[in-house]
Amino acid sequence: MKRILLFLIMAVLVSCVAAKTASVERPLYEVLVQKSYDGAKVKFYEIISQPDEFMMIKNDPELKSKIGANDINTANFLILSMGEKATGGYAIGIESVTETDKNIIVTVKETGPETGAMVTTAYTNPYCVVRINSKKEIIIK
Repeated sequence: MKRILLFLIMAVLVSCVAAKTASVERPLYEVLVQKSYDGAKVKFYEIISQPDEFMMIKNDPELKSKIGANDINTANFLILSMGEKATGGYAIGIESVTETDKNIIVTVKETGPETGAMVTTAYTNPYCVVRINSKKEIIIK
């Protein structure tokens, strides 16, 4: 009886150890934040790839939960700002991201309100923060 019980316990332990954990592969890019307000008053595209630059976004309250402490070693970040606009209806984001042997090509998409569309008459500052899950050189188009 003891041998049977010991055999069953060993079988359970071996089956638990034999379970294989699957590794999760990240997509090439992830949009972390995309908003029509709270951005900068000037238009700019910034690539963040150094640890000292990384602290700026890592400490942001909205991004803190979306960024890991080790992300600067495995990813680059883009801050895309469309600048100040006199009305609503504007947005900035990513149209496409293509990886080549040497670099990452990012195509930015800026949109405005449709002709004749009703929009808010408040100043807006569209911006977007993107994580590029690669340390290759980034080319922005």
